[in-house]
Amino acid sequence: MSTGLRRLTLRSTLVVAALLATVLAAPSAAPAAPAPRPSAAPAAVQAVTFEDTFDGPAGSAVNGAKWQTETGDNVANHERQFYTAGNANAALNGQGQLVITARRENPGNHQCWYGRCEYTSARLNTAGRFTTTYGRVEARMKVPRGQGMWPAFWMLGNDIGQVGWPNSGEIDIMENVGFEPRTVHGTLHGPGYSGSGGIGAGYTLPNGQAFADAFHTFAVDWSPGAITWSVDDTVYQRRTPADLGGRQWVFDKPFFLILNLAVGGYWPGDPDGSTAFPQQLLVDHVRVTTSDGPAPGGALRGLAGKCLDVAGANSANGTPVQLYGCNGSAAQRWTVGGDGTVRALGKCLDAAAAGTADGTRVQLWDCNGTGAQRWSYNAATRDLVNIPADRCLDVRDGNPADGTPTQLWTCTGAANQKWTLGG
Repeated sequence: MSTGLRRLTLRSTLVVAALLATVLAAPSAAPAAPAPRPSAAPAAVQAVTFEDTFDGPAGSAVNGAKWQTETGDNVANHERQFYTAGNANAALNGQGQLVITARRENPGNHQCWYGRCEYTSARLNTAGRFTTTYGRVEARMKVPRGQGMWPAFWMLGNDIGQVGWPNSGEIDIMENVGFEPRTVHGTLHGPGYSGSGGIGAGYTLPNGQAFADAFHTFAVDWSPGAITWSVDDTVYQRRTPADLGGRQWVFDKPFFLILNLAVGGYWPGDPDGSTAFPQQLLVDHVRVTTSDGPAPGGALRGLAGKCLDVAGANSANGTPVQLYGCNGSAAQRWTVGGDGTVRALGKCLDAAAAGTADGTRVQLWDCNGTGAQRWSYNAATRDLVNIPADRCLDVRDGNPADGTPTQLWTCTGAANQKWTLGG
């Protein structure tokens, strides 16, 4: 795999694609994956901000109000395809799906970095049409198979035209390379961690299954300072600024969406005699949901079915936050905000003295915007994580007795770190 850039600026025929004149991206690294954590379904969404279910007559092009089609080749990564306009390689199938087709042909006599192009395919993006900051971003897709195939569903920072890549940031929601039919990758790229140095992990299907055999839903759940990847609602990695080794986190701003099917390149390698054409990426839907609107709230139920509680319903700064039998009081009603705060009694859940070590006491404090009060709640894993510390809200010693204090502790997946919001 090359350490060079993964995606080249495309010679687009669309005026709006001038925004992408510096669009670059990098070959995802394939770091060792943490063990997948089985999970429940994500929390109910507040609002759908973008959705395409690709309904329309067979052969129709995609909705131009939602997507633009890029054209050109990709020299920086030595991909082999030419991305075409219109519905030549991206069209609806009349059954509620988008089909991106890679063909071994070149009827338009397109020229690529290596000479006359051998393949055609398609790449779509929402730049200038839709961006999102945070929320759940998902696509249900069936990937192609074969050596040299490289489907991807990903996002780029909308400021790429101003700051360039990798400073814009890149969130790869799903990439698959043909020589790994059972595995997909999710990766972050940014300043100092781009190319093969991207931060990510892979997810492998069990029991010898291949991703080309069936549709799967690929998603990220994205909140301030945290991104979580899942396949079919099984979470397989979570990344926060703590994973970057002091390098800049560039993922708290608007991003746009990209779908493409590449052929060849440094990472997947070129097609060979075993690769049959045409190959297709089928997309059943793309959907973005967000927590805009009223913040989700209610009791946070944890160990032994008991609730996260402000001791004595006392709103004074420094009041301990503890486990206690659920009683429906205001001291047990929490709201989880889009700003990363978790609030009760008009104040914020706070790591005492901005501590980040195991055993740091958790308390109530005036909301002040510091990292001590920035949390990520993931309904899929039921973890409530302090972002700077990258540690979970933990019931001390796993003790279910009323009044047991809470603390920060390294996330272990144990029952004393699981919280269910609502009710």
